[in-house]
Order: sequence, then C-alpha cells, then structure tokens
Amino acid sequence: MATYYNENTILYQNGKFVKASEAKIDLYSQSLHYGYSVFEGIRSYKNINGETKIFKAVKHYERLKNSALAMNMPYNYTTDELIEATYEVLKKNNFQDAYIRPLIYAPANMSFAKNTECFITIEVWEMAPFLGDKLLRVMTSSFQRPNPKGFKIEAKAAGHYVNSILASQEAKANGYDEALLTDMNDFVAEGPGANVFFEKDGKLFTPSLGNILPGITRATVIEICNELEIPVEEKLFTIDEMKKADAAFFCGTAAEVIGWESLDDVVFPKKWNETVSRRIQKAYVDRVIEKETVNELV
Repeated sequence: MATYYNENTILYQNGKFVKASEAKIDLYSQSLHYGYSVFEGIRSYKNINGETKIFKAVKHYERLKNSALAMNMPYNYTTDELIEATYEVLKKNNFQDAYIRPLIYAPANMSFAKNTECFITIEVWEMAPFLGDKLLRVMTSSFQRPNPKGFKIEAKAAGHYVNSILASQEAKANGYDEALLTDMNDFVAEGPGANVFFEKDGKLFTPSLGNILPGITRATVIEICNELEIPVEEKLFTIDEMKKADAAFFCGTAAEVIGWESLDDVVFPKKWNETVSRRIQKAYVDRVIEKETVNELV
C-alpha cells in the first residue's frame, strides 16, 4: 500500500498546522457515513526557475468552493487564505513536486439535515502520475456515470467516487489498466478519475459538458490545442466511434496526460510519438513547469 504520511508529516486542519499522525475526524461525521464531502486534486511543481508553483491554484480552490456550495455545505474560506496555507504545508513538508488534497468535510450528524458548519484539511504527498507513464490498455466499463439529475455532477463530491472505484477495480480485475465509462445514454463520458480525448485525422474530440466533471486539466488541454492551432471539438460520441480513432488519452491533475494503447483490445493504429496527442502531452509538461514552448515544433 502507498504511504501518504509518516511521523513527521504536517497537514493543515481548520486553521492549524498539525501532525498527520495526530489529526482527528469525528467518527460520527456525515462525510464518513454518507460520503458527504467535497475535495480537490491539485499539483505543485518545481518550475524551471527552481521555485515551487501550484498549478492553477485559483481555479482549483474556486472549484472547491463551488463544489461545497453545490452540496449545501457551509464554506467560510477565501481562496487566498487557502492558497497561502497550501504553500505553507508544502514548505513544512519540504515538497516542491507534490499532490495536494484539500477536503471539506462535515461534522457529526447521523441525520440528513443541513449542517451549520464544516471543516477543512489540506494534505500533501509525493505521487507519480496516477496511471503511470506507459500507454494504457483500457476497457469499456459495465458501470455508467451517475445520472446528472441524481447528483450535482459538476461538484467534485467524495460520494461520486464510489462509482469510480467500482469501475477501476473491475477493469483491473479483467487485466486492463483502467476503465472508460459511458453516460446513461451510452455516450462516452470519462474515466474513473480523468477526462478523455480521442484523435482522428489530426483533430481532437472530447465529450461535451453535462454528464462529466468539468476538468481543469481538460480545459488546459483545450487551451493548448487553441495555442497550437490543433482543432478540437466537444461533442457526444459512442464507444464504437472512439474505436475508429487514431489515438486517445486520459487527462487529469493526478494522471496528467497519458496515452492509450487500446480500447477493448482494439489497438489504436497511429504510433503515439507521431500523434498530435503526443504534442499535447509534451506541451502540458512544459506548461506546468512554466516552460513556454507550446508554439515550438515538438
């Protein structure tokens, strides 16, 4: 099992910096019993000048706030104070390249009544790309993403990720690296923890918003496409349509940008290093370390 902390690890909890080994949560919390919490996945990087920089910190903390409000959770923090606290947690743990997990969680409450307060923790640890760095063998999951009428699907809520865990575990039990989920209408939605793009004839396609998490990395990929003048279209498409693609990739803060070898054992025909998707992957690496090379030939 991965080790996320040791006896020296410091986290931020409700305005204080405390040892991770001494931090506590109420065992009667709504969050523990019902999955009623919201979180963010953020990364910091050592940039080309040797400085520690949190990638798109404002966008991530604004989404954390929006997620909390969408879930009717009290939220009394400012983005600036949380960014400052995050840099301090990184400093106290001597991290530059790190994964950052802010979590807004509920107090003790065995009812479904609205809470009058909420709590926060910000944890950091070192983490390689979530899905590794080799091309992925992906399978279509038997699980679908939740109906957006049943959830606030745009919120990064903990309870949504039970669906992700089931899909990912199913894929790995069947010998694949990761799952691809469809929505309730059988259109491609997203991975268990990442958005998806496919490439056809030099153009990229990604599922439109509505049944997916509006990923910050997804938005960054679209920005890079626009800068590199790579055409990109948001649309609904099927698994069968995707199997006719030249290439495909997942993207997310934890996964970064990672290409696929195959979908349901259908191998994508174009060599990864010859795809525009690979150009996006390289440009993303440059973007997060503030090396502006996206307009160069890559």
